[in-house]
Amino acid sequence: MTGRPGRTLQGGPRKHAASLATVAKDAGVSVATVSRIVNGKTGRASAETIARVEEAIARLSYRPNSVGRALRHRASRVVAMLAPNLDNPAMAAIAVSVESALRDAGYVMILCDTHDRADLQDDYLRAMRDQLVAGYVMVSAVRSKGLEETLKRGDPTVFVARRNPLGGGAFVGIDNRRAGADVADFLLDCGVDRPAVLMAAQNASSTSERAAGFIERLIERGVPDDAIRRAIGPGLSHIEIGYAAAGMLVREGGWPRGALCVSDMIAYGAYRLAVEHGVPIPQRCRLVGVDGNAINAWIAPWLTSIRIPYESFGRHVVEQLTSLWSGAATSEIHVPHEAPTALAQPDISNRPAAGASLLSKR
Repeated sequence: MTGRPGRTLQGGPRKHAASLATVAKDAGVSVATVSRIVNGKTGRASAETIARVEEAIARLSYRPNSVGRALRHRASRVVAMLAPNLDNPAMAAIAVSVESALRDAGYVMILCDTHDRADLQDDYLRAMRDQLVAGYVMVSAVRSKGLEETLKRGDPTVFVARRNPLGGGAFVGIDNRRAGADVADFLLDCGVDRPAVLMAAQNASSTSERAAGFIERLIERGVPDDAIRRAIGPGLSHIEIGYAAAGMLVREGGWPRGALCVSDMIAYGAYRLAVEHGVPIPQRCRLVGVDGNAINAWIAPWLTSIRIPYESFGRHVVEQLTSLWSGAATSEIHVPHEAPTALAQPDISNRPAAGASLLSKR
């Protein structure tokens, strides 16, 4: 189901009550420690720590609100997923995987599209808190005030695909730097000695790490830094970014023999420009994306892609949520991606150009 944020209610000034974070700071312990003690899980804390926390609770008149109690005791069997741009096949694949894993674990998922906007993200965070959800799955989250407040309260939150923009927290995703390095190795092994990289002007941590890993590996293997062309496109739509970045390449030296597109969608946009200019892909330029969207075999046989096994993300997300609910420690889970190899690539030297049929109909 898809959630829609309600209107923000306007009211008088609110009295600021003590929060878990306030108590934790006063007692000199972590929010997780305070949360465990408040809920009677004192086995991992020393007697001195318990006494210090209880003194801080009394001194600050801390009172858990009904929402906080529901979150900690998991009175709700509903988990909220907030993800941007659900028209992106990668986002949809993550949603399908997580929903299935949550359903198997006895939970219901509410899905909200933030469109990569901080204000919508905060609207949904407020709306989902009002629904007493048991936790949050933040796919490609952006920095926002509401996210900061959610984390300060200690609400169970797992970050997926993109790390917590505020730092720390439970994470499920690939090693993006390694993915970028694998693309560099692939293109160099295919004989592309001067690859380019197409990326967004507003690069997120995941895509910026892919670009950084790509550039670092090229330099390690002897490609001069000033020989690595970087093409940047504006906006939030990756298809439009790819189209614009490819245009930048054309204006500033023409098409390279190969390029990393930091997402499959960026590769789709670059391909559109290539078709318009009559540039055969992949014969003239090998485009390598990152995602491995299932629809590539149908609409983009010309694209080589790092495949991310999104179908396995769901079980890892449930593992992280379960750890958060129990008060156990969480960590970053790096799901192995599937890198292409030059030996596995077919000979494309005599194949007709992808997109030729489109050009003949124009």
